[in-house]
Amino acid sequence: MFDLAWSEIALIAVVALVVIGPKDLPDAIKGVAKGIQSLRRKVAEFQQQADELVREAKLDDVRNQIAEVRSTISDIRNFDIKGEIEKAVDADGTVRKTFQDDPLSSGPTPEPWAPPPVPDAPPFVPPEVARWSAPPPPPLPEPPPPAPAPAFVPPSTEPPKPTATPSV
Repeated sequence: MFDLAWSEIALIAVVALVVIGPKDLPDAIKGVAKGIQSLRRKVAEFQQQADELVREAKLDDVRNQIAEVRSTISDIRNFDIKGEIEKAVDADGTVRKTFQDDPLSSGPTPEPWAPPPVPDAPPFVPPEVARWSAPPPPPLPEPPPPAPAPAFVPPSTEPPKPTATPSV
């Protein structure tokens, strides 16, 4: 705080000895020491009160920030992303119902379509003879129309079966 060299302190001591006198000098030193001690106590007390005010002000800010963080964390923990997506995509519940219902077990199972058997081919007939032969056989009957499909059929893991078209 004060930068005093030994020579400066010695000069102050000599001046005090001359001005105050050797008889009253010990009492004067005690009084100065008590005054410095009380001044230090008052400064320390003021500093403690100032620090306490700063801490309280900062604590209120910190408490508010902690409360905000806690509410944000609880909002994040309580956020239901699955529910939000379901509300956005399937508000009336039709998609969920479609996936929960088994479309194959809801009605009678149609028989798979099979083409009619093809007769064996006749032996080779030369074109000259074929012109004078009987008229060609009637065309093959049309396959039955497919059964109506359900609104949604989940994909299967089996590869699709090739459909056979009758050759004429």
